[in-house]
Amino acid sequence: MRREEGRRGWLRRYRVGRPLPVGCPGHGVTPLAPRVAVAPDAYGHGGRLRPLRDDGAALGPAVHVDDLVGAVAGYEALPVPPRWVWASAENAYAPLLPARVARCHDLALVESLLLAHEGRFGEPRSLGAAWARLKGLPVPDDLPIGVADAQDSLFVPDRLRLPAGADALDAVVAVHADQLRRIGAIEDDGRRSRFRLLVAAESAGGLVAAEMAADGLPWRIDVHDALLTELLGPRPRVSGAPPQRIAELAERLREALGGRPFNPDSHTQVLKAFADQGVRLTSTRTWYLRDIGHPAADLLIKYKELARLHAAHGWAWQDTWVRAGRFRPEYVVGGVVTGRWAGRGGGALQIPRVLRGAVVADPGWCLVVADAAQLEPRILAALSQDAGLARSAAVGDLYEALAKAAFQGDRAKAKLGLLGAMYGQTSGDIGPLLTTLRRQYPDAMGYVEAAARTGEEGGIVRSRLGRTCPPPSSEWLDLAEGVSGAGGGEAGDDAGARSARARGRFTRNFVIQASAADWALALLAALRRRLTPLDGSPEGRPHLVFFQHDEIIVHAPLALAGQVATAIGEAAEEARGLVFGDTPVRLPLVPVVVNSYAEAK
Repeated sequence: MRREEGRRGWLRRYRVGRPLPVGCPGHGVTPLAPRVAVAPDAYGHGGRLRPLRDDGAALGPAVHVDDLVGAVAGYEALPVPPRWVWASAENAYAPLLPARVARCHDLALVESLLLAHEGRFGEPRSLGAAWARLKGLPVPDDLPIGVADAQDSLFVPDRLRLPAGADALDAVVAVHADQLRRIGAIEDDGRRSRFRLLVAAESAGGLVAAEMAADGLPWRIDVHDALLTELLGPRPRVSGAPPQRIAELAERLREALGGRPFNPDSHTQVLKAFADQGVRLTSTRTWYLRDIGHPAADLLIKYKELARLHAAHGWAWQDTWVRAGRFRPEYVVGGVVTGRWAGRGGGALQIPRVLRGAVVADPGWCLVVADAAQLEPRILAALSQDAGLARSAAVGDLYEALAKAAFQGDRAKAKLGLLGAMYGQTSGDIGPLLTTLRRQYPDAMGYVEAAARTGEEGGIVRSRLGRTCPPPSSEWLDLAEGVSGAGGGEAGDDAGARSARARGRFTRNFVIQASAADWALALLAALRRRLTPLDGSPEGRPHLVFFQHDEIIVHAPLALAGQVATAIGEAAEEARGLVFGDTPVRLPLVPVVVNSYAEAK
């Protein structure tokens, strides 16, 4: 029986609003409902629940339960579990783990999406802020990242930013109903249905982020230690002292620059040390230093590489972030304006390639790693519905197909031209390549150039599902007004034109990168749903442990590796259809089964 048929049959038999049948988990707690609002107690293990209709209207009074985890688990055992409505998964769901829920409506994540869609990007998104706007009260700022983490309980009222005396459950119910109303007010039917999909996918992302933080990424401390020792030398005995290799490189760098003492971590002092030797640097970036014909440049590159590794993923990082054989980062869903995730400390999305050997599956388990090759060019093909680019995106190597179709087999030129089109690069030899692309792929080029023009004119653009880019800043508007107004001056005109082009480059890429994030969120939700039936396997529960833009890792029992790989492929196809409809463009996500993350690359 398909899930939707099961839902209809269940609701038809017991009817929404009736008490749950005797013998069913959840009997005596609340009536059967498609949605349930949740407000955990500030302290302890209980909380209050209130059943809701699909339109957000209450089905009955609130009920207090002493064991919130048990009540949630009872609901989840029903043939069709409800959609949980809470202030945020980060605050309300994380303490319920390892109990799992099927779906939720995350008020904080949805409020952020709605504010941006309504032209109020960046306004506070907490439950208290949304409730205050609804009541016409002063809107509290969101807590700075890290402030609430110092609290003893995840459920303290300060996290919700509710004013004194406000009832958390009443606020959840009211804000949820208001959000449903605002979603329903989106005019175009197609846009509204896609935005509803974005709301569901973003909320599912909140569940995945909380679960990944709780489960952790398998991390072998002994392997990490060995890799660090090989690269940096033994762990310093004195806290704060540099490792041996870094100290040696610093001394060699000083000798190569005349022997005078200076701090190689100070940008200003490095520039002066090179200048004293007659070498004037305009940057200390690696790509720039590689072209400097001085022996100290190579030493500085190596020093910066090892110093960065030691600071970002060295022994202090290990002591802070690795516990019980698991790296437990904190993920921020939608932390980047395009919808990509960010990390709150720990460098979760920036594991250095040299340390991936420390990510090792448990005995009898494996890592199923998959990434989407050439994702953004394929997303452009799906968005623009360019027939020619879609044909190229229907094969294995998109750039190779593009080269054969338009660049006389020169793959490097094909890649350079298409990346330039997506990122707005026009300098150097790229101009003729863009001319070729405009001729061969007019719909694709027209799509990104229209987005760029919208940005240059101060407009906003949206992803496929409706995620909205930030509006131009007041400084940008002042510069733009100086260009269009009289007497702006040549310098002002130049600054305004540069600012307009920069925003055009941003909006040009936003429509692609944000739509790729749409697809990735739908993928996570679809894969998470497919992994759930494997939860009861005697070998153990396969679970997502890593996600980075277009790459995922599932930690799974070896016996289930094949089923997990199949689930990944099916989830990618489902996400493609949900987000882009009937498109010939392939978004391949090829899984590989490995013991160590390093083996997947």
